[in-house]
Amino acid sequence: MAQAMAAPSEPATLKRPFVSDGLAGESNGSVVADEKPKARRRESDPAAALAAARHEFGEHGGVNMSIEASATFTVMEPDTMRRLFAGELGPDRGDMYIYSRHFNPTVLALGRQMAALEGTEAAYCTASGMSAISSVLMQLVGAGGHVVASRCLYGGTHALLSRFLPRAAGVRATFVDADDEAAVRAAVEPGRTRVVYVETMSNPTLAVADIPMLARVAHEAGAKLVVDNTFTPVVVSPARLGADVVVHSVSKFISGGADIIAGAICGPASLVNAMMDLQEGALMLLGPTMNAKVAFELSERLPHLPLRMQEHSRRALAFAERMQRLGLRVLYPGLPDHPHHARLAAAANPGYGSGGMLCVDMLTEDRANRLMHHLQNTTQFGLMAVSLGYYETLMSCSGSSTSSEMPPEDRARAGISPGLVRMSVGYNGTLEQRWAQLERALELMAHTPSHHLNLKAAAAAAADRDAGTDATGNTHRRH
Repeated sequence: MAQAMAAPSEPATLKRPFVSDGLAGESNGSVVADEKPKARRRESDPAAALAAARHEFGEHGGVNMSIEASATFTVMEPDTMRRLFAGELGPDRGDMYIYSRHFNPTVLALGRQMAALEGTEAAYCTASGMSAISSVLMQLVGAGGHVVASRCLYGGTHALLSRFLPRAAGVRATFVDADDEAAVRAAVEPGRTRVVYVETMSNPTLAVADIPMLARVAHEAGAKLVVDNTFTPVVVSPARLGADVVVHSVSKFISGGADIIAGAICGPASLVNAMMDLQEGALMLLGPTMNAKVAFELSERLPHLPLRMQEHSRRALAFAERMQRLGLRVLYPGLPDHPHHARLAAAANPGYGSGGMLCVDMLTEDRANRLMHHLQNTTQFGLMAVSLGYYETLMSCSGSSTSSEMPPEDRARAGISPGLVRMSVGYNGTLEQRWAQLERALELMAHTPSHHLNLKAAAAAAADRDAGTDATGNTHRRH
C-alpha cells in the first residue's frame, strides 16, 4: 500500500507493503517507477535464497501457512478503516488488509518467495503469465511509447506487442536480432523507447540473451530491461545480470503440474508499488488477481523447484547428446556446438544445468507430425501438448502452435523452421526407459510413409470413439 491520503488535488493512494529491507538501499516507499533497481545482497544461489526467505507458519502453528481466502477484510473500529485508507495502517503496519485485489496475505507471502528466487527487492503474483507481461508493459511504456523487442518471442507476447498494444495504446514495437548489439542500439529511439524486452532463452529457438549487454544498452537510453525467465527459473537469475524486471509464466516449470495458470512480476519495490497505485497502477486497475488458494499451492512447490530443474536439465542434456549422435538437428544450449553455449555457461547459476527445453528440427511439418505421432501414440514417450515444465515430456510443432500468432515471414526471420519440434523434457520414468521409447519412435518414423500414418491415425481415432479408450487402455480424448 502507499503513502497517506493526499490532499484533494493529489492522487489518493494507500500505504504499500513493499519497502526496502535495508539490503537493497533505502526507500521511502514513494511511487518512482523509473528508479534503477538495486540488487539485494543475499544468497546468490536461488535454492539457498529460497531457504533463507521468511517462512510463513499457519494460523495455529502449522508448518504450512494458512490460506486467507477472504475477498474483503473486517475491522473492529470505524476509525481503523479511515487509518487504512490514510496509510497509517496496512500489511506492513499492523498486518492489516482491506481487499484481496489490492493485497492478500497468502499471495503476498508467495511474492516474497518469488522475490527471493529471482533476487529482486519485491514481487507480485498474478493470474497468468500474460497478465504479468501486459501489466508491466502498460505500466512502463505508456500510451504512444516505444519498445525494442527480440524478434523471437512467445507468440502471445509477439501478438501483444505487434497487434494489441499498438491498437489499444498506440505503443510501437521494433523487433530486432537481440544478439546484435548494433541492431539493438539502432532500434532505440531516444526519449521514446521505454523498454527493451527479451526472453532469457527464446521461445522456441532457445537462443540465450546477452543480458549484461542488453541492460547496458537499455540503461544508456534511459529504458528498462524486462526479461521473461519462464524457460529458465533457477538456471539463470536475470536480475543479478542487470535486468530491471523479471516476469514469469508461473504455470510452467515453477508450478510443475500443468494444473495452474499464474504469473509473476519480480523487480524493485518502487515499480511494484507504482503498479498498485489506486489511480494509475496497472495491477490495481486491471485486476489480474491471483487466487489465494493458487498462491498456497505454488508456495508448496517452490522449495523443490531447484531439484526438479536439475533433473529436467540432466535429462534434456542426455537426450540432446544422444539424438545429436544419431544425426538429428538438435538445438540445446547445453551442447558445446550451440552458438550460445559459452554465454549460458557464464550466466547460469552453477549446478542447475542448461534447462529442460530442447528442440529437434525435422525440417518439414509433415516429418515433425510423424515423429510426434509415434512418440505419443506408439511408444508413449511423451504427450503432444503446448506448455512446458510438466513431469511428463510435452512436445509441439512450434510453427503451427505456440508461434502460430506470428506471420510466416516473422517466423522465418526468427529462425522458426516449419518442422521445429519443441520438447519440454520431463522426469517421469527412468532415463533409459524414455530413451528406448524415443529411439523406437525414430526407427518407426523412418519406415512409415506419411499417407499410411494418416490412415492409421484415422482408424485409431474411429476405434477410440467407439471404445472411449486409447491404445494403452486409458480414457483419452484425441485432438
